[in-house]
Amino acid sequence: MKNYLHRRGVAKAVVDATLDKLRGFNFIDDETFARNWALSRAQSQGYGPRRIEQELKNKGVVDAVIRAVIKEIFDQEDEEKRARTILQKKFSSENFQEPRVLRRAVALLQRRGYSSKVIFNLLGCPIDDNC
Repeated sequence: MKNYLHRRGVAKAVVDATLDKLRGFNFIDDETFARNWALSRAQSQGYGPRRIEQELKNKGVVDAVIRAVIKEIFDQEDEEKRARTILQKKFSSENFQEPRVLRRAVALLQRRGYSSKVIFNLLGCPIDDNC
């Protein structure tokens, strides 16, 4: 927020006073923002921990906060369960024995940010193999 206001040409004194006031009202809190962002992306978009971690890094959230939020959210609901739900939704009538379907499923889960371990457990695809 500070960088944004500086880029907009707002004076440093005004920025500092504004940010102090917002912090006083608990309107600026990286942990709350990160938790809400991650939970929203996990529930509405079906994103996995890696994708959410990358998005939060791009938004400037500190690594320690990111790790805590990811651990909290993906401890509450199982990562594998979320990935299985995505596969059931996108590939309900597909046969994962077909290499083309398997590659598409693996690619989808990778783009969504799921770990190789979860993908392997769900699809039986070797971790080092590109399927």
